[in-house]
Amino acid sequence: MTWQERMAATIGPGGLCGLPLGRWLRLLWNERFAVDPPYWVRAGAITWGSGPNSLFALWERWRHEAAIQATKPQPPLFILGIWRSGTTHLHNLLARDKRLAFPSSYDVLYPRTFLTTEWFNAPFLNRMIPRKRPQDNVYMAMEEPQEDEFALNSLTGLSFTMSWVFPRHRQWYDRFLTFRDCTPAEISRWQGSLRWLVQKLTYKYRRPLVLKSPAHTGRIRLLLEIFPDAKFVHIHRNPYEVFLSTRHTARTVAPWWALQRPRLDDVEERVLAQYEEVFDAFFAERDLIPRQQWHEVGYRDLEADPIGELRKLYAALGLPEFAEAEPAVRSYLDSIRGYQRNKFAEIEQPWKAEVARRWRRCFDEWGYVV
Repeated sequence: MTWQERMAATIGPGGLCGLPLGRWLRLLWNERFAVDPPYWVRAGAITWGSGPNSLFALWERWRHEAAIQATKPQPPLFILGIWRSGTTHLHNLLARDKRLAFPSSYDVLYPRTFLTTEWFNAPFLNRMIPRKRPQDNVYMAMEEPQEDEFALNSLTGLSFTMSWVFPRHRQWYDRFLTFRDCTPAEISRWQGSLRWLVQKLTYKYRRPLVLKSPAHTGRIRLLLEIFPDAKFVHIHRNPYEVFLSTRHTARTVAPWWALQRPRLDDVEERVLAQYEEVFDAFFAERDLIPRQQWHEVGYRDLEADPIGELRKLYAALGLPEFAEAEPAVRSYLDSIRGYQRNKFAEIEQPWKAEVARRWRRCFDEWGYVV
């Protein structure tokens, strides 16, 4: 491990680095200050950063909030797809189109202050963070595309990702995976925060946004209530491959966020149950999307012919002519030509049988062999 990886896995503030002091103290109060001893230094790092976050947030709100509220964003393009289905790869490809915009890692980690602090804080963080994600070899940097789930977690705490931080209360935070068991007040607060985030990102970039969060796959109705003209592209992948990769991710990402000892004794069951929950909601709500706002792509098709699949995507969703973005996309593809994907052993037979049984509809829907 590099020193950056050791620091991220032990004392780095993780996804809570952008919290202001008030929200951080409320979170600790709600958790009865139940931070396990191995993570006291991490909690100290979050506390140390929360004071400046509060001050910069006050300044940014005074300086920019009126303009943010007056901003009318164009309908976003949402990338849907369960974890480890290729959503990051598709997000990175679309991000090469300079006519589109995306939230960067800095934007989502510091959603209250990125207009003010990015110019001096992002270069510092780029020297401190690892060069690749803990779960794979995807390049990490503050300017790279990132999922908006992390911003919503920082803004509201209404995110399943908080279960990585406080795993002893994960049943409470898991409700926010699809929001199907949440109160109207929680849903309204979450939707309002997403609307505001899109306004603020549009104010910054002045271009249509491409947003990616795997959990959005089970939130289609909520997204359409905010953005009825939004466009959606769904990427799917062989469920056996998804299971193996998601299990690996669950075991490697948690240490970067945790304030309590991670629970890894039931990872497989958790992966199975979350996949079921997300796709139960997905299949129930998918038909709410007007046909002209919907497109679907397979991960292996995208891997085999990325240019051809992107052409189809642009045409199906009425995006600007792909030819203008093609040179930049080809340049990006050349830059990752040597990328090494994770390799896993064959899925164990008991878990293979469970995946085949419990995720059967996805096998049938997209023609994967059980």
